[in-house]
Amino acid sequence: MNLRPMLADDLDAVAALESQISPGPWTRGVFRECLQAGYDAWIMENDDGVLGAFGVLSTGAAEAHILNLGVATALRRRGLGRRMLQHLLCRAGQLGAQRVFLEVRVSNAGAQDLYRSQGFHEIGVRLNYYRNGEGREDALVLSLSLLPSANQLKEG
Repeated sequence: MNLRPMLADDLDAVAALESQISPGPWTRGVFRECLQAGYDAWIMENDDGVLGAFGVLSTGAAEAHILNLGVATALRRRGLGRRMLQHLLCRAGQLGAQRVFLEVRVSNAGAQDLYRSQGFHEIGVRLNYYRNGEGREDALVLSLSLLPSANQLKEG
């Protein structure tokens, strides 16, 4: 899979993938607004241009927020989500963030496992944050420090 910045020409494919994988999907317009706002948005596609994953990152005031990260259902459990997440974390650091935040559906155990495997920890809950077919769903708020820990500083 090739990783590259998301372009306006990608918006139809990104919105179509989002509508397939999310119970409360972002619209094409939301993705367009993210690009217009200058958010760091990325896609992964195969050599034929077929979209496999996307990610959107917002940064400011030494903080970053992973706004959205999605992987095509047929391509899950192949490392695409981990690769996209690691890329977004690297970009957050490059853009001056010291801490990264994200929300994840309480029902999305797979995503929670991925985020925790990368060092994220729960700092709160947003009640009724996500839309879904039954109404609303809570979100876990997760955080990760990009600063070296005291142990890492001693080892360095």
